[in-house]
Amino acid sequence: MSAAPDATASPSLLARVRKTPFWVQIVAGLVLGVALGYLARAADISWLATTLETIGKTFVQLLKLAVPPLVFTAIVVSVANLRNVTNAARLAGRTLLWFLITSLIAVAIGLGLGLLTNPGQGTELSTEGLKAPKSSGTWVDFLTGIIPTNIVTSFTEVNVLQIVFLAVVVGAAIIKLGDKAAPVLKLNETVLELTQTALWWVIRLSPLGTLGLIGKSVAKYGWDLLEPFATLTADVYVGCALVLFVVYSLLLKFVGGLNPLNFFKGAWPAIQLAFVSRSSVGTLPVTRRVTERLGVPSDYASFAVPFGATTKMDGCAAIYPSLAAIFVAQVYGVHLGIGDYLLIAFVSVIGSAATAGLTGAIVMLTLTLSTLGLPLEGVGLLLAIDPILDMVRTATNVAGQAVVPILVAAREKTLDLVAYNNPTGDLYAEAPVPVPAQGGEKVPAAA
Repeated sequence: MSAAPDATASPSLLARVRKTPFWVQIVAGLVLGVALGYLARAADISWLATTLETIGKTFVQLLKLAVPPLVFTAIVVSVANLRNVTNAARLAGRTLLWFLITSLIAVAIGLGLGLLTNPGQGTELSTEGLKAPKSSGTWVDFLTGIIPTNIVTSFTEVNVLQIVFLAVVVGAAIIKLGDKAAPVLKLNETVLELTQTALWWVIRLSPLGTLGLIGKSVAKYGWDLLEPFATLTADVYVGCALVLFVVYSLLLKFVGGLNPLNFFKGAWPAIQLAFVSRSSVGTLPVTRRVTERLGVPSDYASFAVPFGATTKMDGCAAIYPSLAAIFVAQVYGVHLGIGDYLLIAFVSVIGSAATAGLTGAIVMLTLTLSTLGLPLEGVGLLLAIDPILDMVRTATNVAGQAVVPILVAAREKTLDLVAYNNPTGDLYAEAPVPVPAQGGEKVPAAA
């Protein structure tokens, strides 16, 4: 007769990892990534550096794989379900208004820091041999590029701006057709649910992805890279921190009448995931979950959060381009006047959709530089430092994408204050957010 299993036996390593809070796993991956990256660089261990790069690249590729179906179905479903939202037009208008207001504040902070610190002066960076990007953002490209010439190409090349355009058109057509389009809406809801469930599995790999992404940056660039970019790096991090922790807190407190600490307690999982993944769209399922957990009605959140994930970029499209433009102008000895600074603000607010929620902000940067007439070769100066800057930029983006729906819901008196004031529980242990179905009912999501 076999012996009964020992109930006092210690749990396996996998079981202990699963019981570890997710934020602890993320921090552990961050610390281990820095250590392994430093080891690979200091001891010149090429295979370790390659392994770290492969792990990080694979994680980002898995996130990007979900972008086309996630963006398309999320926008289609959110637009179509606006018909179930009371005062939908007013909510959409106020959401856009607060997107603009917060973007203006962010770009003002970026310009202020740039003028105070002069990040490009004294850097002694060589600009010889630098080439302009093969593709650059211009206003003509931006405006004409919204409308696709080939639907398939929009998805295969992951042109998020065109995917958003197609999704809005399809969502509006579903509203127009009503019950006739019910099967199409149901299909999009199902695909969205499947995509979010699969993406959730990828998100669970974030600690491993963090290890690879951070380790690769340290192994490839080391700390010496920061020296000529020290002021710019500090400006970006300080600017994003001011927007993330000061501006958003003041808006929540004095505009929404809410306790900012509860926001950060509830939204932190999305902010930290954005920091390591560097993808607003990849963080979208978590952003939506934290927004709803903080009391925003599901029907409204299903519109505001996906819309924000593709257009609301306070870090990548406001703070960073303003500082980068000043940096490039000073490196090349180009004087910027008051009109140029106003133009930067205009580009940052209107052109933020060009960043499209993907890793990096090169499109937005080239759009800003080309509008100001600055050398596009300056983009080459910033490519190496971009991954380090992109982490805090994306964290700021995602925080803003959650703050605005909360502010609007609070001012509309639709925010669940009990939920906002008690954002408890392990977000990653909960079931994914349900997808709004026809008639306002909820479709249970897969576990």
